[in-house]
Amino acid sequence: MIKKITVAALLAATSFAASAAQGNFYAGADIGSSKFKHYSSDTSVGVFGGYNFNQNVAVELGYRDLGDFDGSVKQTALSVIGSVPVANKVAVYGRLGFNRLSSEGEHVNRGLFGAGVSYEFTKQFTGRVELQRQYNNAHNLSVGVAYNF
Repeated sequence: MIKKITVAALLAATSFAASAAQGNFYAGADIGSSKFKHYSSDTSVGVFGGYNFNQNVAVELGYRDLGDFDGSVKQTALSVIGSVPVANKVAVYGRLGFNRLSSEGEHVNRGLFGAGVSYEFTKQFTGRVELQRQYNNAHNLSVGVAYNF
């Protein structure tokens, strides 16, 4: 399944390579707090990259270390993001996608959803706060920054 995600990401990246000069690609990192089942919270760190089709629709590929919950839990995710501007430089967004959670050689493939708020500091830098639900009993609250190419 990870091979399918990688192939899809590579196809998306090469399909839109001609649009890179328009500034539609972005990459970033986030830090947050994860909660999984009955375990206490742990710190999460992640990286992500995506492509903005327009002001309202993007596709994003991300990798996150959700923390240590009786073994380190890693997330690989592919999402579609819908965004709506609500004020000057401020937008709210929703995320719907697929994620693969891996821990100690075991893998779970599930859908994911999330919601957040983004703020455009400059044309190149955007900040965001997001709550994401990866699995029945797993969620992550994160703060991140993205660089827009």
